[in-house]
Amino acid sequence: MMEPDGDTIRAVAWSEVFPWLRIIRAFRLAIALRALVFGAVAILLTAAGWGLLGTVFSTDCRATKWLESYSGRPWQAVTGAVPDRPSLIDGGKKMPASSMQRDNPMFYSWEKLTQPAIEGLSQTGLAATPPRAIASIILCGLWAAAVWAFFGAAICRTAAVQLAVEEQVGWGEAMHFAGRKWPAYFAAPLLPVGGVLLMAIPVIILGLIMRAGGFGILLGGIVWPLALLAGFIMALLLLGMLFGWPLMWSAISAEGSDSFDALSRSYAYIFQKPLHYLFYAVVAAFVGWLGWLLVREFAAGVVWMSYWAAGWGCGEARIISIMGTSGELGGVGWFGAGMIRFWAACVKLLAVGYLFSYFWSASVAIYFLLRRDVDAMEMNEVYLDADEEPADLPTIGADPSGAPVVEGDDANSPNADSPEAPEV
Repeated sequence: MMEPDGDTIRAVAWSEVFPWLRIIRAFRLAIALRALVFGAVAILLTAAGWGLLGTVFSTDCRATKWLESYSGRPWQAVTGAVPDRPSLIDGGKKMPASSMQRDNPMFYSWEKLTQPAIEGLSQTGLAATPPRAIASIILCGLWAAAVWAFFGAAICRTAAVQLAVEEQVGWGEAMHFAGRKWPAYFAAPLLPVGGVLLMAIPVIILGLIMRAGGFGILLGGIVWPLALLAGFIMALLLLGMLFGWPLMWSAISAEGSDSFDALSRSYAYIFQKPLHYLFYAVVAAFVGWLGWLLVREFAAGVVWMSYWAAGWGCGEARIISIMGTSGELGGVGWFGAGMIRFWAACVKLLAVGYLFSYFWSASVAIYFLLRRDVDAMEMNEVYLDADEEPADLPTIGADPSGAPVVEGDDANSPNADSPEAPEV
């Protein structure tokens, strides 16, 4: 950590003194083109799937009201987080006070990806919810888990290797690992949900008995402590799942393990070091928010400067028509304006990808820190694909006299071209 030269300290390894500084490296990993593309494609697929489900099952129920923003134009629901021009030149408008929470990569990504679960818990159950609404919420959750079990896994795997051993992970390598481990990623957050359902079934049966009238309610009152015990277990499982599912992805990416190992590690780290987890999450949220300001303003600047430069040639009125949906452009002009807005939206979508690429990269950094706190494992310990490749060992055979020899080795072969030993 220090290299003393007499009474002078030549260097200080700040990452060893303050290990949480490694979270800052997540920003550099998140703005890599590979991570941005993975995050952008994944959130677009997620929004498109939710929009399709919202259209099929309708959104006229309170439990599925949140799907309305995705049913019409999921593309706009995603890219709306980036404005058409930077806030610095947008008439001096100030950012709202709540922007740090709303546009923070850690809060924003967690809220978006857990939205089906949150809506399912808050809007169903006590209220009368149509079966189609329950089905749409379940399918939305499964779709999000399926999409991010691949793209989120690719981001986590890349971040895990680079944070641990600083080795580059290619596009194909990251996607190959994600595809090979996809069942583990997909099943990990569903295991606690299965546990909740198992604990809920006896309580549901008790509720059906309580419909019988006074004696049913009396029986419910007698065994209600068991219902509270089941509620305690369900609350514990849900608490660990809601806050620990990003660590499950990180555990599989760092350890190359299965769903059960990822589940046990995430729950152990959360409940053994909750204050550490909270501190790391706050640091990651602050760093991610600063990074998002930079990424968002830069993307908005790219879009606006292209409009601004073109406006010198075609005029401000024409640029305003292209940016909007004016019908004064004619059929061909309307199609061309749509293409211009499409390419501008691609830039915005890539910037939105940062919100999720940083979320997963920071989650991996937090996982390494919690693993170090709980299991005392070094930060540079990570599973590599070469670890499971069997060594290319030769096959051992026997010669006519029964002595062991290496098969295929001409030097030890009885038919090798060598002078025969003299007979004794």
